[in-house]
Amino acid sequence: MNPEDLAAHGTDLYRFALSLSRDEARAADLVQDTFVRAIERADQYRGDAPLGAWLRRILHNLAVDTARHHAHEIAVDDVEAAWRDDAYTVDPEVVVERAQLRDDLEDALARIPFEYRTPVVLHDVEGWKVREIAELLDLGLPAAKQRLRRGRMALTSALAFGAERRRELDGVPLRCWEARQHVSDYLDGELEPQTVQSVQAHLEGCPTCPPLVASIVGAHDQLPELRDSDKVLPPEMVGRLRELTADWAR
Repeated sequence: MNPEDLAAHGTDLYRFALSLSRDEARAADLVQDTFVRAIERADQYRGDAPLGAWLRRILHNLAVDTARHHAHEIAVDDVEAAWRDDAYTVDPEVVVERAQLRDDLEDALARIPFEYRTPVVLHDVEGWKVREIAELLDLGLPAAKQRLRRGRMALTSALAFGAERRRELDGVPLRCWEARQHVSDYLDGELEPQTVQSVQAHLEGCPTCPPLVASIVGAHDQLPELRDSDKVLPPEMVGRLRELTADWAR
């Protein structure tokens, strides 16, 4: 394996990473980390499987390792329990209408836990066969089919009940993700005045963003307490550094 072999898979890996993460910066990081991991483990690649498949497995494992549970994620067990109830239903017009809006569809996908979102995206967006997904996830075919089924149900429920949240935000400027992306610059006073007004107006009308922003501000305010201003380099380390510097100068 050489750098050219890895580079040849860069575009495909980025597309794959983007389908998993739904975030361009995160996808780029995953591709870079995949190349690093592949180089570190080059001796483990025996050529039994295509290089691209081996790289995708590495990337997927990295994505799983860094995936975090978020409070806004749907509880898939609860969704399946609801679907088992004969009285449960949704408004198909609402679901289809929201599914036709890319932002709403992305928002609904983001609410599905990673292990169920991955089969949905790979199968229904990227066109993978269930068998290929099972191989990637190291699952049996029935287990892969179950994850796809549960992911689709969760997506439908997320789209259906996301309409209620959209009504709560009617008239509120900015979408939640747009406002949340500005929080860091807002905290540092680096936003244009017009954007500041939009963010503040969003926070005044949104039921979920203010606690997130308050948490960021609270944690940010405590971070300076970690500064060890009274710490100095231990004397023995100073001596060792001087010896190293002297050796290097000779």
